[in-house]
Amino acid sequence: MLAACSPSNEPIPKEWIGQNVLFTSYQETPKHLDPTSSYSNNETPWTYAIYEPPLKYHYLKRPYELLPRTLTALPKLSYISNQGALLAPDAPANAIAESWFDLEIKPGILWQAHPAFARDEQGALRYHKLHEADLANKTKPGDFPETGTRELLAQDYAYAIKRLATTRVKSPAFGFLSEKILGLQELGETIKAYDKTLKQGLSPRETGVFGHLPWIDFRKFDIKGVEVLSDYKLRIKVIGKYPQFKYWLAMTFFSPIAWEVDAFYAQAGMSRRNLNLDTWPVGTGPYILTEFVPNARMVLERNPNYRGEPYPCEGEPEDEAKGFLKDCGKKTPFIDRMVSYIEKEGTSVHAKFMQGYYDVPQLERGEPGVGYQVSIEDGTAIAKTLQERQIQLPNTIQVGFWYFGFNWLDPVVGAGKTPEEAERNRKLRHALSIAFDFEEYVAIFEDNRAQPNMSPVVRGVFGDDLVKINPIVYKDDSGKPKRRDIQEAKRLLAEAGYPEGRDRKTGRPLVINYDVQGVGPGYQARIDWVSKQFAKLNIQLEVRNTDYNRFQDKMRKGAAQLFFWGWLADYPDPENFLFLLYGPNAKAKNDGENAGNYINPAFDRLFERMKDLDDGPERAALIKQMIHIVQLDAPMLFGWSEEYAGAYHQWLYNGKPSNIIRDQLQYLRIDATRRLELTQAWNKPISWPLWIMAAILVLVMTPAFYAWRKRQRQTAFAGAGDLMPTRETRR
Repeated sequence: MLAACSPSNEPIPKEWIGQNVLFTSYQETPKHLDPTSSYSNNETPWTYAIYEPPLKYHYLKRPYELLPRTLTALPKLSYISNQGALLAPDAPANAIAESWFDLEIKPGILWQAHPAFARDEQGALRYHKLHEADLANKTKPGDFPETGTRELLAQDYAYAIKRLATTRVKSPAFGFLSEKILGLQELGETIKAYDKTLKQGLSPRETGVFGHLPWIDFRKFDIKGVEVLSDYKLRIKVIGKYPQFKYWLAMTFFSPIAWEVDAFYAQAGMSRRNLNLDTWPVGTGPYILTEFVPNARMVLERNPNYRGEPYPCEGEPEDEAKGFLKDCGKKTPFIDRMVSYIEKEGTSVHAKFMQGYYDVPQLERGEPGVGYQVSIEDGTAIAKTLQERQIQLPNTIQVGFWYFGFNWLDPVVGAGKTPEEAERNRKLRHALSIAFDFEEYVAIFEDNRAQPNMSPVVRGVFGDDLVKINPIVYKDDSGKPKRRDIQEAKRLLAEAGYPEGRDRKTGRPLVINYDVQGVGPGYQARIDWVSKQFAKLNIQLEVRNTDYNRFQDKMRKGAAQLFFWGWLADYPDPENFLFLLYGPNAKAKNDGENAGNYINPAFDRLFERMKDLDDGPERAALIKQMIHIVQLDAPMLFGWSEEYAGAYHQWLYNGKPSNIIRDQLQYLRIDATRRLELTQAWNKPISWPLWIMAAILVLVMTPAFYAWRKRQRQTAFAGAGDLMPTRETRR
């Protein structure tokens, strides 16, 4: 019976494998699926499948090309002077007071079915006056018997932009965008004051995590920079000239939010049951989140209300030969459902992928694909299996980097309160910059499939070739960078007041706290490597390793000293990396993406000029100056940039990896019949051990059986003798 069964370790039901479903995994449960606050890489497989910002990237073309997503065409851009006059498209940046982006939405786009839109016979919203008792058995939107929908309107995009100013949900984009969108900063102050009045008279219990606050209806508030021209036309006014704003319109911060949904989730008792946008997002995109079991499984299903967009018919020159154009013009999405399981260990992901149970190891990460490429090149044990199973491993250049950041607020490694402290702390950062041998790291952990960075302007964006060497860390050796000797680092450490890693005044050892997120033995090896770099300077390292959600909380509070983090570009422009060091974008103060809270007025002034310029010599000169400033200040160790590769089974089509394009799921296609055939062939149960065990059992039991039978017979005969009549009885 066991031999006839499927493998006992089969992680996915056989009937699912033959369906039009994509199976994959995720490592951390997403913390934010609310588009106002969602920004982490591990959240993107869901947010970009559910929400629809106005723009998107062409799936196949490189360099990346922006396209309309919910718009009829790309935004119409107009430049306005201080006097309100329309300027020419080539007007100088200093003459432009405002940039107007006019968006026209396609008519007929529908929201996904959701109880927030349900109406009763009188036309009133059915579920907008609920009480706690009404939510007794409600844990997900699907528990409500009635749903509804309506058309996407320009007002929904306006509502979402206003909601960036909310005090209830922290948006990492607000700090930066408040300086771009006309009136957004003022709206933030207005909302803050309004929220304060709503909280007056409420107890701490009522305003706490488990309390309930009255809903903030953003329809009541006006903003100078957002003008609804009609149901399908919206105007966004940006301060000055900011060419990169068009890229923001392809990010989920600008996804529409229906006021009905915001009001629905704001009712008492909803958040206590995890009924909110962070857990149950609502959009107009190709998929709906139908299952969210924290630390277990998440399921996306095709949105029946989605209009269907055609698959692209052109791309890079080699795309046709690679088969990327075979689905030209066909309506997307192709896949009915995506089921993603949480996996804490990479070994488990690898095993299930190689068995064929996962079509993609992790949809949003490129490390597995790079690892498999290395295995093939090195001829490891799995190389033959990878080739025999025709696993696709396309790769590209990753527009992003991993880095170590110093907290500028920290008294030891930060800015310093006096010029003397600033110089001492700078020398300490320089010493550590030299000690961190990223060439060694890349060789050990990245199999030389990554490159150390000289600045935060990484490869693949404008300005990446302006500065070829970081003079603080390297010497120029015939045009090639050569890392400075560790003795220079020790000299700088002594000049900073820590000879041999001890405080010159107190004699106490220097201890640096290192905040990091990561699990598993493989990650421990990386932590050990970091400890080794500090040991070169006799500096003690206190490792504070937490899960990613806790790590993010510490970063928002500015509680770290030294931390490790990564950044993947939201859009292919140097501004998207240099703003990681822009003062007003500080995370602790404004919840921005300047995680180290670095502030340098000279850098900020250059950044404000650079961001307004189109690519050209003037912009390049400013970027070069900014690079020299951060090389000297060393607010971060610039780390390395990796290759980015996909890993797809042979039955999955249209897999073209990119860390810029996030709506990949919509374009993928699966041959489920082929997958079922191959997974059954690859995972045939091995029955011969069962037969051997059965034979051994028979051999062992047979003598015992005969011994038992013999004993039973002897007992039976003995019992029969006791019953025979005696001679006296016969008489």
